[in-house]
Amino acid sequence: MSKQQLSLDPVGGCCVPIMDAALDSAAAVEGASVFKALSDPIRLRLMSIIASAPGEVCVCDVTPLFDVSGPTISHHLKVLREAGLVDCERRGTWVYYWVLPERLTWMSTLLSVPEPAAG
Repeated sequence: MSKQQLSLDPVGGCCVPIMDAALDSAAAVEGASVFKALSDPIRLRLMSIIASAPGEVCVCDVTPLFDVSGPTISHHLKVLREAGLVDCERRGTWVYYWVLPERLTWMSTLLSVPEPAAG
């Protein structure tokens, strides 16, 4: 585990789907930070690569997939980590990343749409 532990407990008692109840201001701030982190095409693609991997992903395997520098990839991964979407661990000179499924569940619940009533 990384030395920095992020609190993934949603602020404001979230997560109730936004179609069920309006967000309070704390939950809106938290949600906005998560969606802001994903609003960049590189970060969204990084998240997709990490989430779809069967295990951890080494930054050394991800960097060649992009037409930007290694430090730029590291910056984008830091933004995803700070938003609580991924975590990482340094092993020697490389850093390995994995998705935090609790945060994906949080996002999914927030945006879920209720099933229409059968009638």
